[in-house]
Amino acid sequence: MAARTTPAALAVRLSGTLASMETAEFLETLDREGQLLAAAAADAGTGAKVPTCPGWQVRDLLRHTGAVHRWAAAFVADRHTTPRPIGDSPDLDGAELVTWYRDSHRLLVGTLAAAPADVECWTFLPAAGPSALAFWTRRQAHETTVHRYDAEAARGGPASPVAREFAVDGIDELLRGFHARPKSRVRTEEPRTLRIRAVDAGPDAAWTVRLTAGPPVTVRGAAGEAEAELSGPADALYLALWNRAPVPAVSGDDSLAALWRERSGIG
Repeated sequence: MAARTTPAALAVRLSGTLASMETAEFLETLDREGQLLAAAAADAGTGAKVPTCPGWQVRDLLRHTGAVHRWAAAFVADRHTTPRPIGDSPDLDGAELVTWYRDSHRLLVGTLAAAPADVECWTFLPAAGPSALAFWTRRQAHETTVHRYDAEAARGGPASPVAREFAVDGIDELLRGFHARPKSRVRTEEPRTLRIRAVDAGPDAAWTVRLTAGPPVTVRGAAGEAEAELSGPADALYLALWNRAPVPAVSGDDSLAALWRERSGIG
């Protein structure tokens, strides 16, 4: 089994291959969050319930996240330019399943670290980023952070922090990426306007979400009046918008906050 690259060595290795230092920072986050996820899962045990994912146990969380890691790594490694299904996870449990997850995570990190900055492969969000490599590194960093939180919720005790700038980026990816797709179910029969605001991240950390019968249209900034506002510190708002925690503060029409809770889940 290959030794894990330290974060400092990883940044040096990435500086000549990834599209930007920002992408290198995402990869460092992915590396750290996957290790935290595995450690929390091992402590909790694979039979522990995951309170943030009703109906799941830790084994489901590991199987899902490990399969997604391998799916993402294959697009970059094999240069797939069209969608492919997520593969099946192995029939493992307990310590063997945790080891399989660690191997899946290590495969993903190594694949992204070794890939050329101009690699061409399939991506799936609007405005996916400056390159396919940047897209997959960012997407997997957020995927892993949210599921690391799930694993720590199953374990119990304090959760690891989410850095403010990273949380702001994740809110932006969710609103202007995932919910810009036709799949988004956050819709209203009549036009409505929802504001999202990270109160600790400066005036630019606000989003205006225009809701209609079509997919939401989100612009960065506090543009015009809003009928409701969901707000809070960036880290808490990030988890709330991914439906992992309550929204810290709601002002205005609470029905729009309820709409988000009921329809914003990503399948």
